[in-house]
Amino acid sequence: MSRSQLQMMALFSGVVVLVIAVSGALAERGLRERELARVAASLEADARLVRALAQDVPFTASHRDELDALADRAQAAAGVRVTLIDADGVVLGDSNVPPRKLAGVENHAERPEVREALRGSVGTSERRSATVGRSLFYLAIPMEGREGGVVRVAVELSDLEAAIAGSRRVLAVAGGIGLCAALGFAWALSWFTLRPLREMRRAAASIAGGDFDSRVALRSIDELGGISSAINELAAQIRTKVDETSQEKERLQAVMNGMVEGVLVIDAAGHVLLVNDRLRAFYGITGDVQGRSPLEVVRDAEVESLLQEAAATEEAVSRRVVQVGAERRIFRVHAVRFPAEGRPRIGTVAVFHDVTEVARLEAVRRDFVANASHELRTPVAAIRGFAETLLDGEGLSESDRRTYLDTIHRHAIRLGNLVGDLLSLSRIEGRQVESEIEPVDVAALAEVLVGDSRERFAARGLEVALAAPEPAVAWARRQDLEQVLSNLTDNAIHYTDPGGRVDVSVTGDGERVVVRVSDTGIGISPADQERVFERFYRVDAARSRAEGGTGLGLAIVKHLVLAMDGEVTLESEPQRGSTFSVSLRAAPTDAA
Repeated sequence: MSRSQLQMMALFSGVVVLVIAVSGALAERGLRERELARVAASLEADARLVRALAQDVPFTASHRDELDALADRAQAAAGVRVTLIDADGVVLGDSNVPPRKLAGVENHAERPEVREALRGSVGTSERRSATVGRSLFYLAIPMEGREGGVVRVAVELSDLEAAIAGSRRVLAVAGGIGLCAALGFAWALSWFTLRPLREMRRAAASIAGGDFDSRVALRSIDELGGISSAINELAAQIRTKVDETSQEKERLQAVMNGMVEGVLVIDAAGHVLLVNDRLRAFYGITGDVQGRSPLEVVRDAEVESLLQEAAATEEAVSRRVVQVGAERRIFRVHAVRFPAEGRPRIGTVAVFHDVTEVARLEAVRRDFVANASHELRTPVAAIRGFAETLLDGEGLSESDRRTYLDTIHRHAIRLGNLVGDLLSLSRIEGRQVESEIEPVDVAALAEVLVGDSRERFAARGLEVALAAPEPAVAWARRQDLEQVLSNLTDNAIHYTDPGGRVDVSVTGDGERVVVRVSDTGIGISPADQERVFERFYRVDAARSRAEGGTGLGLAIVKHLVLAMDGEVTLESEPQRGSTFSVSLRAAPTDAA
């Protein structure tokens, strides 16, 4: 049973009890008044009869015995207490007081009923008698035709009290029956009245708990029915708004997680509201981040300072932030408070742009410009110097002139090779390919290249061996693959001392075709292995220039292999040689 139902039942019960109590009090009062009026009328008749009997007896002390005997006879005849009082209030006779005690009875002149009778009217009073010790109803009338004197009659109220008590019992029984009936009626009425309210409460609780499909049954068209309709409409509107909000949130989350930039949102108190997946990947963030401070999440005091600065100004704040740790990253972070335009700030959003690759490419560009300028300066300076010498040297001998021209020619060739390699590298990086990938017999191509280079190997005092037992066909561009193999074999020739050995092998497993060029040359240190494929990077710069190398051969190899959807790797130990491996996708053997 609900509290409201109990309250309604208590209210009904209280009303019933109040009505019964008021009705009983009024009924008892009316009954008492009617009974007292009836008793008064009866007593007045009895008093008049006693007065008629005492009309001939003087009301003096000398006739006390006669008057007392008259009072006793009157009580025996009428059944009421009779008291005869003279004009001074002295009791001359009383049917309830023995004659010997009459002299000790107190004066009755101040008794209310006696006082009224002495004034010439009928007096009544209800009180407990001090003489007999019981509750009595008194009525007194004056004597007629003489100087003073009062006849007073009295009756006990026990019968009246008993009647009134009986009426009270009947009224209590009736009240109890009425109260039980009222409770039953109140329970039924409250149950049926509060049933729609209970359904509304359950529906409202379900809606508050997130069940927006909950509805209230429409049982009437009164005010409660109107409230039920309003609750159902409210639930439908909330469902629509929640769905729209959820879809908007999902779209926003999808957009944020699809961004290449990291996003960090904090509230006005400086607590994190949202981070997207990209920022989690940048800083290795795991778990729930809501409510935490930015310093706990990104662990970077520079970012914390940036957010505080953005929160204190209307303008956007931008700063370059370097992430320290195992993986060094460089970010361009833009932070701005929201909303803008002077309204109270509710938060700050920061966007992290990963410019690590941009910074690396910028460094590579600067290095390339510096290296290219350095590489070009040497042959240009040599050509210019010897050309000026020839122009000004009229007394040069033929042998000197010949030597100078050979030097100019050699540096011109080197300059041409350098420019050619730069153009090739530019073409490769710009994806300006001249042919599509096609099936190429790598084993046959390697055999041709090794055969064409045997004289060069012999001139350097190197031994060369080819291992290509079966046809190995790969997806490649023949001209580009030929340049790759030529650059690798040239690299092996340049960095292998006389008496060394170069091995070329071609293997295939049906999925990949691998070409390995191994030498017993000077090898490459682990620190240099990460940079050998960079442009103009040389392990032994003096030896490379002496051999006529441009420093671009391995960079060209790397870009050509990547352009053919392959990969190139290096294994090397200082003074023990190097092995360059080129892996390409295998093609059907009969497609070459």
